[in-house]
Amino acid sequence: MGAIYLVRHGQASFGAENYDQLSPLGMEQTRLLGEWQRACELPLSKVVIGPARRHAQSAEHFQSGSQTRHAPLLIPGLNEFDHEQVLYRYRPDLREKAALAAYLATTANPRRAFQDLFAVAVERWLSGEFDEEYAESWPSFQQRCWKGLHQIIEQAGPSQDIWVFTSGGPITAIAQQLLTIPDSHIFNLNWSLVNAGVTRLLYSGNRLSLSYLNNHAHLEQHRRAELVTYR
Repeated sequence: MGAIYLVRHGQASFGAENYDQLSPLGMEQTRLLGEWQRACELPLSKVVIGPARRHAQSAEHFQSGSQTRHAPLLIPGLNEFDHEQVLYRYRPDLREKAALAAYLATTANPRRAFQDLFAVAVERWLSGEFDEEYAESWPSFQQRCWKGLHQIIEQAGPSQDIWVFTSGGPITAIAQQLLTIPDSHIFNLNWSLVNAGVTRLLYSGNRLSLSYLNNHAHLEQHRRAELVTYR
């Protein structure tokens, strides 16, 4: 039996010109995950990344902590959905980053304001009523992520322990398939995923099961509240 550890990337640079890079905290989160993997002597056969910069950086800092040297395998199907398009299809007036930043600056809690705005935008995307407006519909995204997962399994062979660095969206889509959660509720799971949290799958032949979801004991053990982030 093999295992696949789906890791959500460390905290990215929310509010920066380039979101797609780890914040200093995100670097620490993924390094601590690597230290935990090494301390617990969890096996590691292969490292896989999605195509985003934050995926590659997460794998890099993880391997720094775990003291391993695996050349990552790139799986494009494990990329995140286009969250910027999902947002501006709902609010075209906020398409420009300057406009979004100006809007958030008027709120008491920009992170909370963005989350509330984005949640409504995601509901619109999930509804299926506006699929023609998006480059990738929710069903297409689900299929892409599922194919990416099976690509990993096909290339790995039996009894491998594979650490995969991706985003919350692909982890959500994969967990949905395994837990049969309806679309109307699936992003309740997504919002709960912690940066550098781990979801473990077991595979054997054609069988695939969920072992655990969103484990972040490697962060909680340090008793520092700031280590546990969701965006």
